[in-house]
Amino acid sequence: MMQPPPSDKAPMSEKTGAPFDPFSSLDARERAQVGMGPERERKLWRKIDLHLLPIIALMYLFSFMDRENIGNAKLEGLMTQLHLTGSRYNVALSVFFISYGLLEFPANIMMQFVRPSRWLSGIMFTWGIFMMSMGFVKSFSQLVAIRILLGVAEAGFFPALFTGAAGAAGAFSGLFAYGISFINTSHLEGWSWIFIIEGLVTMVISLIGVFVLVDYPDTAKFLSAEEKQFVKQQRSVDIGDDEEGTVAQRVLSAFLDWQIWATGLTLMSFMAPAYGITFFLPTILNGFGYNVAISQLLTVPIFVIATIVMITVAHFSDTMKIRSSFIVAMECVGLVGYIIQITNASTGIKYFGTYLAVTGLYAGVPCVVGWLANNLHGKYKRAVGMAIQVGMGNLGGIIASYIFRVQDEPRFILGFAIAIGFMCLGLIATAALTYSYHRANVARIDRAKREGINEAEYAIELYVI
Repeated sequence: MMQPPPSDKAPMSEKTGAPFDPFSSLDARERAQVGMGPERERKLWRKIDLHLLPIIALMYLFSFMDRENIGNAKLEGLMTQLHLTGSRYNVALSVFFISYGLLEFPANIMMQFVRPSRWLSGIMFTWGIFMMSMGFVKSFSQLVAIRILLGVAEAGFFPALFTGAAGAAGAFSGLFAYGISFINTSHLEGWSWIFIIEGLVTMVISLIGVFVLVDYPDTAKFLSAEEKQFVKQQRSVDIGDDEEGTVAQRVLSAFLDWQIWATGLTLMSFMAPAYGITFFLPTILNGFGYNVAISQLLTVPIFVIATIVMITVAHFSDTMKIRSSFIVAMECVGLVGYIIQITNASTGIKYFGTYLAVTGLYAGVPCVVGWLANNLHGKYKRAVGMAIQVGMGNLGGIIASYIFRVQDEPRFILGFAIAIGFMCLGLIATAALTYSYHRANVARIDRAKREGINEAEYAIELYVI
């Protein structure tokens, strides 16, 4: 019988009578320690969000656009001009994820030594140069080299935390590609202008980031002295070291914790199909009989709906404090959308199926990432665990790059079938985790009741389901 995952939770607290919310930043006792009530704290975080999230979301938007727009360029002459025969296009897709995955961890460590505003803006400016340079490549080898460098530069970002930007990026990419597709010169085709213009815009946004991003609480001019002190104190509470053993033992415990690998598999079951349909959606729609320009334009409403649903699902998942139910629901929505694609349904129904596929897959990712974050405690184990999970998600990008093959166009039966298999594995992993967490919670509640401990005290040890 499957054993519940080892407990990462802190020991049962002393009797406080304060309710614990695993989704909140501080419980009532900790708020009292730092001198701010829940209402003031909510207003503070809202103010911080309004100052930081717009520019960060915009930067992540172009992070996703610049890695995904090759799918739009594919229909604008990229394949013929660069002679991308056989699996060459798939190789060009995959090399990004290899360099990105290898350098993601060390690149994020660099932010410990460089001001975040300079580091994030600097690497964004760098990948903007690479993106613009991609518009001037003349061969397959040059395309691969630039895609590798693009992965190196983007490795400093952590997009799993801003998956809402991924859906918006798909919409903007389609809209940009539609407009840019009408630009053709004697020297450059439409696909080149997609890369050049988006690269230039990326560089401009990076320069804005230098002046808008805030590095630390002490440098945030929009915060009062009291608010700066609160934020610094909360950071101390959040990163408090309550783990036992040496650093090596803590890191090893993450690698030996099966819940991390299970949620990693679940994330991969979303990311592989999501990347697959993102890279090939314009081609899939073109295979329905639409011309190139209309195929680009028809991708826009798909990603707009996906973004709206993603934000809605994330909101209700947080409000209701439930993860697994939303993960299963979204995986099933994506599964239905993919199944429709391998049937002989009409073009209209298949186009509707692309809405289901993209919406379900994109909306489920934040729930999967948040689920592991809710149930891992201790700064070392959480850091390593999240890195493992995101790494498995990036592996899904490599898989997606190869399962949709050029020779399988326009229906991509093999790619859709493999993606369906991944989604089924994700459902099994989610069910196993949910059952294990439920058993662990029931055991802890029974033990607490036998020992006469009230709900406020044992709630901190319960897993989020």
